[in-house]
Amino acid sequence: MPLARSLSVTSLSGLEEWDEEFDREDAVLFEIAWEVANKGVHVSFLGYDVSMLMYHCTHLHFAAQCDEPPHIVAHFHEWLAGLGLVLCRQRQLPVATIFTTHATLLGRYLCAGSVDFYNKLAEFNVDKEAGDRQIYHRYCLERAAARCAHVFTTVSQITAVEAEHLLKRKPDIVTPNGLNVKKFSAMHEFQNLHAQSKARIQEFVRGHFYGHLDFNLDKTVFLFIAGRYEFSNKGADLFLEALARLNYLLRVNHSEVTIIAFFIMPARTNNFNVETLKGQAVRKQLWDTAQTVKERFGKKLYESLLVGQLPDVSKMLDKEDFTMMKRAIFATQRQCLPPICTHNMLEDSSDPILNCIRRIGLFNSAQDRVKVIFHPEFLSSTSPLLPMDYEEFVRGCHLGVFPSYYEPWGYTPAECTVMGIPSVSTNLSGFGCFMEEHIADPSAYGIYILDRRYRGVDESCNQLTSFLFQFCQQSRRQRIIQRNRTERLSDLLDWRYLGRYYVSARHMALAKAFPDTYIYEPQEPTSATGFRYPRPASVPPSPAHSLHSSPHHSEAEDEEEPYDEDLEVEKDRVNIRQPFNLPNRNKNQTVGLPEKN
Repeated sequence: MPLARSLSVTSLSGLEEWDEEFDREDAVLFEIAWEVANKGVHVSFLGYDVSMLMYHCTHLHFAAQCDEPPHIVAHFHEWLAGLGLVLCRQRQLPVATIFTTHATLLGRYLCAGSVDFYNKLAEFNVDKEAGDRQIYHRYCLERAAARCAHVFTTVSQITAVEAEHLLKRKPDIVTPNGLNVKKFSAMHEFQNLHAQSKARIQEFVRGHFYGHLDFNLDKTVFLFIAGRYEFSNKGADLFLEALARLNYLLRVNHSEVTIIAFFIMPARTNNFNVETLKGQAVRKQLWDTAQTVKERFGKKLYESLLVGQLPDVSKMLDKEDFTMMKRAIFATQRQCLPPICTHNMLEDSSDPILNCIRRIGLFNSAQDRVKVIFHPEFLSSTSPLLPMDYEEFVRGCHLGVFPSYYEPWGYTPAECTVMGIPSVSTNLSGFGCFMEEHIADPSAYGIYILDRRYRGVDESCNQLTSFLFQFCQQSRRQRIIQRNRTERLSDLLDWRYLGRYYVSARHMALAKAFPDTYIYEPQEPTSATGFRYPRPASVPPSPAHSLHSSPHHSEAEDEEEPYDEDLEVEKDRVNIRQPFNLPNRNKNQTVGLPEKN
């Protein structure tokens, strides 16, 4: 079957020449796309090529080679590909079409403008709002694709509400985003990987806070937020305000716990901060000094034992050793506080995170129980500062905090979940809505759902502060148990299960496009039946062995907490609901439907 030719447009006349076999109405659609391109917006003409491919499949070579007419399902994602869907319907091609929007174009622009988005969804004049933001043509393509599709889907319930008001069509089905869980799977090693990655983060912290390392790293909790630098949409503003309130609570309660909050969001920088690089150099110098003294001490101890004498500890370290150690200590003297930002910012005075930190007064002082580190660059294993990949960094943290205001799905908390790291999400994110729908008590599994839909900003901030304070009060043993529970949710986010939503959408599209051949009978998912899955190898088989689920033994006071794995698994079968039940499928002809995705 010959593929459709690529379309390279240099003038509108070229478009008309290419379209000579079709009617003139096609050119109108391309005039819209061409006008969008003239406005400086990159437009992919892949959608046009796909429509040509569909024409060849249904009218020319493929159809001629088949005894029965083919039943084709075409799935289009986002407005750029939607042009092909509109052309398929306009040309009345016998193709079942599905359109999925992962986030509406207008919704992104509105939320970027700091509007009261969800409370005013029904009040927006969508044409005016799109025109004011100079995206009217793109908005029209997205809306046309949503209206023309046989089946319209979104990635979450919260995006479905948004699409119903902005695109004027209620989605037929929600198709949540999944993950390749096998990629992140560490089997029984995930607790060991957490300890190893945490140790590497601790090394960075030792260098970053040199001269001010007056807190116990064994009682330090690492929090982080990561993603695109959208200060309000990603909830960085709420997170910072909650950190300020948490700092006050920890201080008045004389807590020994220290919080270090990492902000991993790329911004405009010109290089690493000199003070930050110096900190890592000082740390390495101290390590080298300690190793040198240790070798000298070990040699003297060895020689003393060889002659059969107990060593005189007072003579094991000579004047040269003390001089070397004093020099190393003097090198750690610091006149300034540890830096907030690890890089030199190009727009330091107008940066939202830095301005918020200046307002709330979290400057990494000795009195603060909450420390902040802003890393305005994506993590890399080749970095001279924090040489870790993002996955390694996430495994080493204790809690991911993503209090997003606009998050159609939310891969960051999903990635935390499959790596066994608890996280904070919101009921305005697709991930948060999904977990609330499928888990009776998400917080018991390390998924804290923040209410940002029905509460004011101050109430939501207090709720987030409460979540963080409760997490800080957990013992090390409790955090280990919670990580086990979090990791057990991995199968819930696996494409092996979530792919069935896409299968159901295709069945629905076939039934609408070819009603004489296919019948779609949806089935309501039952909440009584639990989510059946094998016991993960990361969890020990009995309470007696559960004490060794971590590479280090738990503290004595923590070992008294009862933990029965069999009861935990049975509880999961009640609390975790099935993602979805495949619909019953009937057909009048012998054309088969796929059983698996």
